[in-house]
Amino acid sequence: MIGHVAHREATIWVEVRDAEAVSLTYQVEGRPETVRTVVKTGIARTPVGAQPVAFTLPLLEMGARYTYSIAVDGVTVERPYPLTFQTIDLWEWRTPPPDFSFLFGTCAYLNDPPYDRPGEPYGKGVEIFGHMSRTGADFMIWGGDNLYLREADFSSRSGIWYRYSHDRAEPALQPLLAAMPHYATWDDHDYGSNDANRTFEFKDTSLAAFTTYWANPSWGEPDNPGVYGKFTRGDAAFFLMDDRYHRDESTLDQSRVEEKSVWGARQFEWLKQSLLHARELKHFAFKFIVTGGQVLQSVETAGRSETHELYRREREELINFIRDNTITGVVFLTGDVHFSGLYRRKISETQWVYEVTSSPLSSGSWDPTAARGGDPALVPGTLVGTQNFCQVFVRGPADARELLVRCVDRTNAVRWEHVIPLTALGAGAP
Repeated sequence: MIGHVAHREATIWVEVRDAEAVSLTYQVEGRPETVRTVVKTGIARTPVGAQPVAFTLPLLEMGARYTYSIAVDGVTVERPYPLTFQTIDLWEWRTPPPDFSFLFGTCAYLNDPPYDRPGEPYGKGVEIFGHMSRTGADFMIWGGDNLYLREADFSSRSGIWYRYSHDRAEPALQPLLAAMPHYATWDDHDYGSNDANRTFEFKDTSLAAFTTYWANPSWGEPDNPGVYGKFTRGDAAFFLMDDRYHRDESTLDQSRVEEKSVWGARQFEWLKQSLLHARELKHFAFKFIVTGGQVLQSVETAGRSETHELYRREREELINFIRDNTITGVVFLTGDVHFSGLYRRKISETQWVYEVTSSPLSSGSWDPTAARGGDPALVPGTLVGTQNFCQVFVRGPADARELLVRCVDRTNAVRWEHVIPLTALGAGAP
């Protein structure tokens, strides 16, 4: 898997078993004089015997395409697809912002019959991952429920490590993992039990497994653990929120407990400060906030899902903060609900915030038309009640940037497209 890629650095993640040494050889494409090899020995094993390894390649050339190969105990591992990555070009203060696109999706259930519930399999096929690998997107964001811990998994530490290793080895995932960089946050099913909160007894193990199997540039803060963090690409900043490690129980009466929170006070303050800093850096026209549960929906349309309507104080405080501090270009990326849709809310005379909900990738889904079709925040014609993913294109000249959001189902059919001008998000050129 390709992890975080920056101007001068890239991370390549692999998992092996029973290996004494793993090496990664890389070079600028077509320039053999740049070849380098990194070797890892003494590779630690997880409680289930797997050996995840992350290679961080330093001081690379900017805007360059690299090829690489991986060898285990001296034997090169052949793959039926190219192993390449592209470092980020230094466009800042030099050229107009580059166009790029990324994939976004949630809820990837891979069947494992010994541990699945009886009856019809909940996983609905893996062909969607092949379609995603061929989109030409520049990177992917996994928004939570990237795997599903079963009852036999989240009842023990070894069970959690088993699920992470089992699902990452799915053959259909391999071309996608190698095709582009990947970033991730979690939701309840890759954290613990259904709708789990901050009291989950093995949260330390889930945190260790998640941060081992993904390759984000950072995780939480030194004195506040979690999977939250941020990265940038072009004129967009991405804030990956942790909606589980510090979460209060969703059924807690928010009329009596005003401090009820999805993210916890410390992470919430981190988000505010990060948004302010992105505003001041000037380069970032778009600010994407990635969190597991939906944000803009009301309780009448929320149904049984854990939306931010159950944490209204926190949501309204964030919306007011965005408006009052003139933080423009805000789009939420959410999942969890097993259907997809596009939502928007007007927060001032000149500014909207949007929300792209993308779910599910391969788990079961349901048709939300009856229950959710009347949501006042919903953009008409964007509900999709089957397996799908979204591709977001960030494009246009500096004085007319826009987003094109495209929803694609598991048959590779485009279900809807919608253009969001930067001006609708309360901003002109950065």
